[in-house]
Amino acid sequence: MASGIKDKVAIIGMGCSRFGERWDSGPDDLMVEAFNEALQDAGIERDRIEAAWLGVFFDEQNVGKSALPLSMALRLPNVPVTRVENLCATGTEALRGAVYAVAAGACDIALAMGVEKLKDTGYSGLPERTKGTFEDLYLPSSTAPGAFAQLASAYCAKYRMPMAELKKAMAHVSWKSHENGALNPKAHLRNRVSIEQILNAPMIASPLGVFDCCGVSDGAACAIVTTPQIARALGRRDAVCVKALQLVPSNGVEMGHDSWDGSHTLTTPIAAARAYKEAGIQDPRKELDLIEVHDCFSITELVLMEDLLLSDRGHAPGDILDGRYDRGGAIPAQIDGGLKCFGHPIGATGLRMAYEIYLQLLGRAGDRQLASPSLGLTHNLGGIPNRNIASVSVFGLAAL
Repeated sequence: MASGIKDKVAIIGMGCSRFGERWDSGPDDLMVEAFNEALQDAGIERDRIEAAWLGVFFDEQNVGKSALPLSMALRLPNVPVTRVENLCATGTEALRGAVYAVAAGACDIALAMGVEKLKDTGYSGLPERTKGTFEDLYLPSSTAPGAFAQLASAYCAKYRMPMAELKKAMAHVSWKSHENGALNPKAHLRNRVSIEQILNAPMIASPLGVFDCCGVSDGAACAIVTTPQIARALGRRDAVCVKALQLVPSNGVEMGHDSWDGSHTLTTPIAAARAYKEAGIQDPRKELDLIEVHDCFSITELVLMEDLLLSDRGHAPGDILDGRYDRGGAIPAQIDGGLKCFGHPIGATGLRMAYEIYLQLLGRAGDRQLASPSLGLTHNLGGIPNRNIASVSVFGLAAL
């Protein structure tokens, strides 16, 4: 079995635009905003970049189906550019392309960019996919809130838990993200809300209310990666290294028969186990200092804590209410506000997660900085509970 990519790739620069309703900016503007921060952070000339990957999900944004807009917007030096798309895990897919290229020795310095202009699509929520396509045939009349709301019903049925009790834990998830997002100047939603406001909000798809759903945002995020040796030659004395990057797609079992009970994701535990092995993590509950998970809905974050082996099965609600994942808890989660409050411009989300871990590990997170973290995890989920792509990445601070 291959040894993996642990410590073969270092991140030397990251950038992220402000997320939100960016009516004044096009996709090119957002990419340039994120890229300028990443390039300045990396301390290199743009001509050092040898390959680039662009992650973007929807086509209705003047981006098109190729990666050419990335090359033109950033004035890249005529290097190979590749567009990727993997549902809501698109940003991580772009990062995976750049990381693997460097780890394989195909190039010395690579760039990953994720961008999305959801507000320009004209929808208040996520747009529907193209009618008559593979996804439309398999997801008739499906909505994201409706699909993820079923996690809550299945969870209550499996663990014989009253829905009111689960709703309290879900409300705490959302409350936590709003508390954290209030400290993030780049977050889309920065208002604090109370538990009572969350529990009494209008219903979207029972039991998910307005505050149980993440924001729909515009934004971009960017990473520049290289080898630890080159990072050292550039004068870096410490760097954030990629410890693991695993991606696991569904294979149809969830929809094929009733072996899956619908209370969690089948893919995340597999991705987590592979990532922990690749990173050399024996006990994630003790070794991880912070996490960013795919909290598209409050119930999603809740069940993912169990899928990532951070809570025992059936115990995530209690752990959440006890504050385990609060900023002062044992494993702080969504310190930047997460998808819920930072926002969810689909193509940028996976890279946005890595951006927060990167800032925290380097001590650059400002008012939301944690005390001396050294190992962080991101979990990015694309699709819906019964058909998805789960990606788990681990990043660590390393002396060069």
